[in-house]
Amino acid sequence: MIFRAASFNINSIRSRKEMLLRWLEQNQLDVICLQETKVKDEDFPMADFKEAGYQALFKGQKSYNGVAIFSPHEVTPIDSNLGDVAETGEARLIAASVKGVNVINTYIPQGQSPDSERFQYKINWIKALRDYFDSNFAPDQLVLWMGDFNVAPEPIDVHHPEKMLGKVGFHPAEHQALQYVKDWGFQDVFRLHQPEGKQFTFWDYRIPKVLERNLGWRIDHIWATEPLAKCSIKSWIDIEPRYQPKPSDHTFILAEFALPE
Repeated sequence: MIFRAASFNINSIRSRKEMLLRWLEQNQLDVICLQETKVKDEDFPMADFKEAGYQALFKGQKSYNGVAIFSPHEVTPIDSNLGDVAETGEARLIAASVKGVNVINTYIPQGQSPDSERFQYKINWIKALRDYFDSNFAPDQLVLWMGDFNVAPEPIDVHHPEKMLGKVGFHPAEHQALQYVKDWGFQDVFRLHQPEGKQFTFWDYRIPKVLERNLGWRIDHIWATEPLAKCSIKSWIDIEPRYQPKPSDHTFILAEFALPE
């Protein structure tokens, strides 16, 4: 059974609803995780996606954050409580079971600057994920962790690693925290199939000719436990949507798995 998954920081689902619907029609998926939906639950444009044949689980806030899981299959909620570390009411973590795969979608805090309280919050938030995974899953289960991690794990995941080391998103403290969670039992599915660098998922709006110069970061990820990673066939980044008018500053990352029947 082929299982296709994707993750995308949409940067406002209401602004990019039509683009997403077109993309989903062209890319038949079993599950997609969205981040930064930026809409309260009561205003989520679910009717349009339901008409297109999708079920969804979503958690939102007004104007910022917001996560969602879409699937044409049944979406069964899983506990998504990070505990006391998370700020009350923040919409950064959501989880569901889809076709026997446990899907966890995270929008990890950005962190502001290394000397800020927000950066320490980010580090604590990431580390708390290990307790979350330990409490709800096991490494021998089919667990798929996707989302905007706001961390580029390796030097090949940023455009100028020497210049950028120590900045938010490519900081040793972030690498250590993320590795701590990865050691629970995850593999980077994209890197299993794409060992070369200069492949990114995020390009900052504020940098002139950022796409032409490919000044990007790979901060959006698809990670899987070993039993699921072993089933992975391929993983790739679809850069084309980033070139469209009024795009998100991120683009789609995808993976395909051949699951046992």
